Amino acid sequence: MRVIKAPEEIYGSGSEELIFLAGSIEMGTANDWQEEFASTLEGERVVILNPRRDDWDSSWEQSIDNPKFREQVEWELTAMQRANVIVMHFEPNTKSPITLLELGLFANSGKLIVHCPEGYWRKGNVDIVCNRFRISQVENLSDIKGMLWSQR
Repeated sequence: MRVIKAPEEIYGSGSEELIFLAGSIEMGTANDWQEEFASTLEGERVVILNPRRDDWDSSWEQSIDNPKFREQVEWELTAMQRANVIVMHFEPNTKSPITLLELGLFANSGKLIVHCPEGYWRKGNVDIVCNRFRISQVENLSDIKGMLWSQR
């Protein structure tokens, strides 16, 4: 397993699954579920595409004209397009509006596996979209690993 974090170059050997970790990042609110999830795939032939940027600066203006911010968003969009699988996690104590946007963008992709536990403020919306577009949902993040290998 290798982990590529934003804004590093996205590459794979061709024999590895590329797995993008979409979902709650809200610094100071969301747990670092990306790191925890990636550790469960240790030893597997996968490349984890993790948008949780080590040098993120929350003071960056969220504008198309801000090169650092634009680099982050462009990296995430490219990573989701290149990924074989997009794991999406909604933490109940977050709003995660960008994750909702990404759910809509990639609902028809056939790449999504979604974890949206009880308590997430828009769980009903997420469940309906997943049902409509036949997106796989799991009860626990730990269930995703088994699902990854069953979809091969």
